[in-house]
Amino acid sequence: MELWNYRPDVYDRGQSLDLVGYHVQATDGKIGSVDEATYEVGESYIIVDTGPWIFGKKVMLPAQVVTRIDPQERDVHVARTKAEIKDAPEFDEGGYKEIEYRTRLGDYYGRHSG
Repeated sequence: MELWNYRPDVYDRGQSLDLVGYHVQATDGKIGSVDEATYEVGESYIIVDTGPWIFGKKVMLPAQVVTRIDPQERDVHVARTKAEIKDAPEFDEGGYKEIEYRTRLGDYYGRHSG
């Protein structure tokens, strides 16, 4: 599913860029920093540690929502608002790699495509 792949103009699989530690910018401001990132075809995502913004919770964002990566500023920009991210299905620490969770998350972000 395209949702789980980085946009070709945003991330080139040939580059060795690790997004862990980058700040994540929603369309309306900073939401946290990248805690984990994957780069596999069809299974790419970032896990964002939101810190105090939503009480230290983490959120999982499909790679397709990443619109720009700025290595100099160490920023990852995503095509979602803070509210859209906050209202997404709750992060499942134990099951986020399972197909059922990804399907629910994919359905949510697919409906809220920007």
